[in-house]
Amino acid sequence: MRGVASSHAAISVVNAVPLGIGAAIGIDWPARATADLEPNRGRNSLVSVKPRGSGSTVVRAAARAALGRFAPGWTGRLRLEIRSTIPVARGLKSSSAVGSSVILATARAAAASPSAVEVARVCAEVGRATGMSATGAFDDAVAGLTAGGVVTDNRRDEELCRFAVDPDLGVALWVPDRRHPRSPLLRQRFRRNPALAQRAVDAALEGDWARAMEANSALVEAAMGYRYARLHEAAARAGAVAAGVSGMGPAFAALAPGRRLRAVVASLPRQGRRRAVRLLAEPGSRRNLT
Repeated sequence: MRGVASSHAAISVVNAVPLGIGAAIGIDWPARATADLEPNRGRNSLVSVKPRGSGSTVVRAAARAALGRFAPGWTGRLRLEIRSTIPVARGLKSSSAVGSSVILATARAAAASPSAVEVARVCAEVGRATGMSATGAFDDAVAGLTAGGVVTDNRRDEELCRFAVDPDLGVALWVPDRRHPRSPLLRQRFRRNPALAQRAVDAALEGDWARAMEANSALVEAAMGYRYARLHEAAARAGAVAAGVSGMGPAFAALAPGRRLRAVVASLPRQGRRRAVRLLAEPGSRRNLT
């Protein structure tokens, strides 16, 4: 029995660590998983992963959680193949994307059809259990599986509301080479400015995602020690309508109309990786980046 699934990277609108409320927007940068269930009576479930080196704690924990939820009592071997180029520990939700794709592919191999929210809840449980995420990153998991923007309560793994993002916008990304520490190690840093955190949450709940993104970035930059004022200025001059740190960083994301996207990408530092990506679209829709 085989299941194939994809989930995607996402960019932050509101970091959930300060108040437990998070918001994110999915982008078209996929992680793909293929799951093969091979029944074998009398043996416990095993997980083999390829390519070698992709069998991380999150992958194995996600696979076992999916088996427990969607194939209880099953015994045999689960073979997984992972394909992802999303940079790890840069703030682009790689763990949520890979975890969600593994969970959904495993569920499909077991002939189950869970909703995006159900998959995201399992992924959030895995994130907390493995210590990869302070909040479980339910917002990131939902955003990677659905188009548009989402605001969630990560304390209860519930979706609060969705917000529209102009489909003509694209995302300019700057991804430095350095990694961030795991979010559970950073909790206290993010609780120093609750007023600014609340401002970001309120803006997101009102649907003003651009204002929320800017307020959130100020909070994250202060907590992490990033000096991104010049990045904001350069991106705005080039035509960005909003910009900010994604996740714990150090990735920086700027949204701009398609006609200005190339200029915004060019405004970002050459050290590290620069690229333009589409927003995650509804199935069947088409958009071009110019």
